[in-house]
Amino acid sequence: MSSSIPRSAAVAAVVSAALAAGLLAGSASASAEDGAGVRIHDIQGTTRVSPLAGQQVTGVTGIVTGVRAYGSRGFWIQDPTPDANPATSEGLFVFTSSVPTVAVGDAVSVNGTVTEYVPGGPASGNQSLTQLSKPVVTVLSQGNPVPAPVTISSWSVPGAYAPAGDPAAGGSINGLPLRPRKYALDYYESLEGTNVRIGSSRVVGATDPYSELWVTVKPWENANRRGGTVYGSYEDQNTGRLQVQSLVPIAQQPFPKANVGDVLSGVTEGPLDFNQYGGYTLTARTLGTVVDRGLERETTDRQHRNELAVATYNVENLDPTDPQEKFDALAKAVVENLASPDIVALEEIQDDNGAKNDGTVGAGQTVKKFTDAIVAAGGPAYEWRSVDPENNKDGGEPGGNIRQVFLFNPARVSFTDRPGGDATTATGVTGRKGHAALTVSPGRIDPANAAWADSRKPLAGEFVFRGRTVFVIANHFGSKGGDESIVSHHQPPNRSSEAKRLLQAQAVNGFVKQLLAVEKQADVLVVGDINDFEFSGTTKALTDGGALYPAVKSLPRGERYSYVYQGNSQVLDQILTSPGIRHFAYDSVHINAEFADQDSDHDPQVLRFRP
Repeated sequence: MSSSIPRSAAVAAVVSAALAAGLLAGSASASAEDGAGVRIHDIQGTTRVSPLAGQQVTGVTGIVTGVRAYGSRGFWIQDPTPDANPATSEGLFVFTSSVPTVAVGDAVSVNGTVTEYVPGGPASGNQSLTQLSKPVVTVLSQGNPVPAPVTISSWSVPGAYAPAGDPAAGGSINGLPLRPRKYALDYYESLEGTNVRIGSSRVVGATDPYSELWVTVKPWENANRRGGTVYGSYEDQNTGRLQVQSLVPIAQQPFPKANVGDVLSGVTEGPLDFNQYGGYTLTARTLGTVVDRGLERETTDRQHRNELAVATYNVENLDPTDPQEKFDALAKAVVENLASPDIVALEEIQDDNGAKNDGTVGAGQTVKKFTDAIVAAGGPAYEWRSVDPENNKDGGEPGGNIRQVFLFNPARVSFTDRPGGDATTATGVTGRKGHAALTVSPGRIDPANAAWADSRKPLAGEFVFRGRTVFVIANHFGSKGGDESIVSHHQPPNRSSEAKRLLQAQAVNGFVKQLLAVEKQADVLVVGDINDFEFSGTTKALTDGGALYPAVKSLPRGERYSYVYQGNSQVLDQILTSPGIRHFAYDSVHINAEFADQDSDHDPQVLRFRP
């Protein structure tokens, strides 16, 4: 989407009165059986799901603390007289579907139906948002003071992320009593709909096209030298992260542009919401000021004469219909930031008419426009090799036919062409006198394997540098689409996409082992958008038997990332080395993921070694 409205606004505001089976398990009984005289904390209850879900309530009173006139339209109310239970929120969202007619500071009485809305639908695994729907609103008075905000800070958010899900409820935490002093997700849930505030906080996720950013209220939590928060394991989710949006329409107050490491200074205050694209979100009635800390794009070292530099770069659905400015910016990055590597494996090169779904599969125009831009930027005249996919068989944007492409500098490295490669023909391994070779180059690895259904097939190529053969396998593994988020009501979340990547990793690992069986010290690089972490089962499968080593692990922990997602700096792009490559220099070149202005959403990776 290109709209400046937050993505949560694009979600259809459909309220479900009945959730997936088991959501209401463990609910407390209502404080008022007839639905009259119910307080907000009675509706919120002490679990994630209201004990009054599906019931009509009348005379629910509170002060309006925020109004949202776009997207999921409605307003928040808060009881100015809280109870003594820290597990029960005193705030509540009232879903109106049309632009609300109330204002901040109004004291209101609301009749409506208590509902649990699951952003993204129950199948998403997301937690639900407790709200009142089909409301009848009576304004009792105006100009009342807004209830004092709860300050979310480093000391208030627990260090543990979430309780383990209840096995009897399919791993759900919905029915478990909230323990806001023990678990971060319970703490945030206990403040759902409440007026909250944060003080000056470091930005850990840059402003995105949907006018939202991420901060952390825990300055020390897995911090790195560039200002991000590194995601280093499934058990360390970075509890201090919080999404920030603005309740003020963009036309009235443009959302600030921030990069990772900047500071959202001063007070940011407003109701705590829950949405599909980030979970708990501070919807700011008052937004702090961004202080620019001057984050700069990195430049890697140029390779020495006898070093081979190999890079991988996801160029985000590049096709000839993209503006020339995108080609020029990507080309400049290759030349200046990546120091013109000898080999560049590109991911997400689209066909010659992009997303137009007319059967076109060739990408010659796309690559020519890119390589011409590299020359114009002062770089080498790269040659290229690839294999066109079958139409609409490799996933990605329909009609786009994304694929991997090798660029190589013929003044430094040569490509060994072995004809016969096409979309359905598998390359194999042959050898003579202990020297491995590909039967087809460029060629695809096991394209008929079910692991590659509707996914990009690995592209293998045979190169020669200073008389030494180097095998490069360019990959773009299956995406994380379909996985539950880390704020799922299942804890741990279901990561269903891992099953396909595991099979893909096993296929690539098996091919590398074939090469090494012929030539034990063969120089093999497995590169690309692996779409998984360095600690994941996918990476473990790639490295099985010691066939490969994830080079990113040679970096300090704070440097291990190529992508920023929901405020977590994490690894998706990798270069893995065979055992014969004993000494190398590795660099994750941070030029995109941390910035509001991006040429791609991935950071490229570069490895230099002496074959």
